[in-house]
Amino acid sequence: MKATGAREIIANATIALLLLAVPLAASAMGEPFYVTLATRITILALAAAGLNIALGLGGLVSFGHAAFFGLGGYAAGIMAAHAFNAEPFFLGLDSTTSMPVIWLVAIVTCGLVALPIGAISLRTSGVYFIMITLAFAQMIYYFANSWPAYGGQDGLPIFIRNTFPGVNTAQPLPFFLLCYAALLLALLMFWSLRNSRFGAALQAARQNSVRVSAVGIAPFNVRLVAFVISAMVTGLAGALFADLNRFVSPSMLSWHMSGELIVLIVLGGIGRLFGPVAGAMLFVLLEHFLGGVTERWQLFLGLILLGVVLFARGGLLGMIAGKARHG
Repeated sequence: MKATGAREIIANATIALLLLAVPLAASAMGEPFYVTLATRITILALAAAGLNIALGLGGLVSFGHAAFFGLGGYAAGIMAAHAFNAEPFFLGLDSTTSMPVIWLVAIVTCGLVALPIGAISLRTSGVYFIMITLAFAQMIYYFANSWPAYGGQDGLPIFIRNTFPGVNTAQPLPFFLLCYAALLLALLMFWSLRNSRFGAALQAARQNSVRVSAVGIAPFNVRLVAFVISAMVTGLAGALFADLNRFVSPSMLSWHMSGELIVLIVLGGIGRLFGPVAGAMLFVLLEHFLGGVTERWQLFLGLILLGVVLFARGGLLGMIAGKARHG
């Protein structure tokens, strides 16, 4: 095993154990705030891990993934609101507060929305792809803003956190463990895709789509599948984020959120397995500790991001492990 690969495996394991150990210790010491902070890191890392499938493997710089993050959140919020008011959800179907059902609805909804968006957007490339994904996200954002049935620009509260069989989701630690398990499953899926024939075709299409077409593989189809899978994972993160805050609003759909997800990946390392996790940890910790000192904490984030782009193209994990992306 190459030294770079070994260093990245060690770094990945350290990040995974640290993210698990801190909330366990905080819960044992009666500090639920830090458990919630770790949960926020985990959910943002999950959302960025979804985008990393499209961006890191496929080279698709989507500036509209907030649309799927927000749609997942609204799926959780709307179903919770209907269940709270004892109203049918859709076509007379009963609503529910069961997280597995809500997650399924969020994932399927995001997949169905991502399919036409991807089919149209992937007919472009470069800056045009960036702008058209942004345009679709802004359309959904303004629709949610002007949808009075579900709060409009004021958002939609979730009065009681949704439930999971056998788990007390009202308690911070059990809810964190659910989110942590979802993150590990998403990372496992990313690793499997990256090391599969599909992943090889996706990465080849990123490098030279003409040569991929020459060997009988349709780059458009491969990219579309990756885009849809990416959206579905990000939608699951949105549903969890809504439950964490017990609130969903159009801000989850804004272009700022799309930018944050890209920043997380760039900070941690584009295409790296634990890149989104490392980026989310740095982002949330900067937001928490520097945000308590100054309202302009984003200035320091910007300086760090500038340093990464100029001097550490592989992100934080690239600084540790070198150029290899395996681990």
